[in-house]
Amino acid sequence: MPEAPLPVLTAAPPRPARALPPPLVLFGLGWLALMLAVALLGDVISPYPYTQLDLRNRLSPPVGFGGGWLHPLGTDELGRDVLSRLIASIRTSLVIAFGATIVGAVLGTTLGFLAAHFRGLVEQAVMALVDFSASIPFLILALAVLAFLGNSMGLFVLLLGLHAWERYARIARGLALSASAQGYAGAVRQLGASPWRVYGRHILPNIASTLIVSMTLAFPEVILLESGLSFLGLGVQPPETSLGNMVGYGREYLTRAPWILLAPAVVIVLTTLSVSLIGDWLRDRLDPTLR
Repeated sequence: MPEAPLPVLTAAPPRPARALPPPLVLFGLGWLALMLAVALLGDVISPYPYTQLDLRNRLSPPVGFGGGWLHPLGTDELGRDVLSRLIASIRTSLVIAFGATIVGAVLGTTLGFLAAHFRGLVEQAVMALVDFSASIPFLILALAVLAFLGNSMGLFVLLLGLHAWERYARIARGLALSASAQGYAGAVRQLGASPWRVYGRHILPNIASTLIVSMTLAFPEVILLESGLSFLGLGVQPPETSLGNMVGYGREYLTRAPWILLAPAVVIVLTTLSVSLIGDWLRDRLDPTLR
């Protein structure tokens, strides 16, 4: 009998190498990492206390425009070091932006899950609240609340957290309803799992990627809102400082000392651009329909 031919062994195809993020995304990641490092190490790297006055060097220009290394980014109208105030402003603005984004995501996701779980009157009430919130201009609401209730850091963060919470509620409700219609959520529920376990251990991890992308898209919006309210004098109050606060004070010296306004304005633009680039990249990476 003829011998059976031996099977031909072929090497497994090599796995495709994971592509690096595009250069713009790498720039965004690097810039955001730099901002986080500045916020965390602000007390160490700040050359002066951000409230310290140097009246002999009022409106001193930055290095390269006639100024010296004593104040690399110049000073403001009271002789305060712009670099030190910029470092403190970055910390304050990032804390506000992160806090408000997390508050909005938690509030919207929780209400969206409640609407998807109870349905009926609860769902109608939540969706009516979502439509009502989306129909009110947020800037007018913020101006009214801050004018009547005063201003504090906690209230300011909570108020900014109400921005775009309806976006998370719609996303969480729709994705929770879709997940509940699939087999895994119903199977876990029939096994006796509590609603907390079904939504917290099974549904939330499956929709987390979409929520994370939404958070990265809402983060720059919160930074711009904080900057706008601080520019109008209704945000962070002295002696605290923020990026919008610095821009608001610098507008009065735009012709004589433009560096007071330009330094925080450049940081605002680059930070919002970096987070937006990262958000778009994450959306493309995590959305299976775009692969």
